[in-house]
Amino acid sequence: MTNPANPKPSKPSKSSNSATHRARWITLVAAGAALASVTAGALPASARQNPAPAPATARIGDQRYALDEQKLAQLMTPDGVANGTMVRVSGSGVPGIHWTKAAGPVSQDPAASFRIGSMTKLFTSTLVLQLVAEGRFTLDTPIREVLPDTIPAHWAPITIGQLLSHTSGLRAPCGDLRDGLGLTPEKVVAAWTADGCPAPEHPVTTQQYNGGNYFILGLAIEKVTGRSYADELQRRITRPLGLRHTYLPRTGDASMPSPSLAEPTPKEPWAWAEGGMISNAPDMERFMKALLGGRLLPPAQQAQLFVMPKLAATSKELPYSQGGLAYSKLSDGTEVWGKTGSMAQYSNGAFGTAGGRRIVTYSFLPTPEATKQDVIARVVGIVEAAL
Repeated sequence: MTNPANPKPSKPSKSSNSATHRARWITLVAAGAALASVTAGALPASARQNPAPAPATARIGDQRYALDEQKLAQLMTPDGVANGTMVRVSGSGVPGIHWTKAAGPVSQDPAASFRIGSMTKLFTSTLVLQLVAEGRFTLDTPIREVLPDTIPAHWAPITIGQLLSHTSGLRAPCGDLRDGLGLTPEKVVAAWTADGCPAPEHPVTTQQYNGGNYFILGLAIEKVTGRSYADELQRRITRPLGLRHTYLPRTGDASMPSPSLAEPTPKEPWAWAEGGMISNAPDMERFMKALLGGRLLPPAQQAQLFVMPKLAATSKELPYSQGGLAYSKLSDGTEVWGKTGSMAQYSNGAFGTAGGRRIVTYSFLPTPEATKQDVIARVVGIVEAAL
């Protein structure tokens, strides 16, 4: 994996190694799918045998943007990997490049809502970087200075920036997190910080994705603003961008808005600032364009979205930037930034190229018998065909 020095998209290369390429997505999908069942299966023979027509294309700068509609249609056909799939693709400033479809037993409404899971982290990291811009704290501020009664005194210093980039050394939780809707942010964080829990790794040697980092950041947001995370989310992001279908449900609220992409499960998980939000494809596309395009952050903080921490180079898994964006390079050399997320029955993701010039948002319903590797392959296939 190449650590980019800047967010400029690279020119397509003709060489690729599919095995290595797919391995880069393992943590991206697996971490986002912790609360969803993952499935196995292959494309039906009829789909494999049909010759693909020439993809729709358009020029974006000096690159050629190919939207492979046939490949996307094949990947969206219900099979052993997914019961139903929604995909939305756009190319900013390119007339005619806009594609939205749903297949299988899911809502055909392009504005249907779904639980975005760990994609919530992108909203949390945006709020944190906005607070950095306002001087409420810095990326180098030890989190214990913000939350002295929450973070144990015997822990080695962990900074705001380390939490954002999953380089905090935080280990697995030692408390019980099975209370579902009965949990609170404080109870969740206590599962990492209570007496008897192992201290974070120090010195930290690897970048390790950990949802606990973002629960702690959610509490930091509330502490320095004096408002709830949900209020700050609305005040700073969803209302200014006009995201009318994007919100954090109240504690204990397991309902889904109508239309929703799929029928809600009887009891939904809750993950607050780490993974609890609800949105839809048009809203997520608008958010990603605003985030990658620099509309939500001042230049200094915008740059942090694309800076890879030193530990990312030692990671055996997909790297995350200093601003919490997952990074990958597609088989043609295109660099993409974004996040996956799973919650309840949904497995989702949103990725884009630098500046938000191209965006893909997807959500699918994994089948109960699926394997992690097949879900990874499905995600890679969708992003490759779309971007």
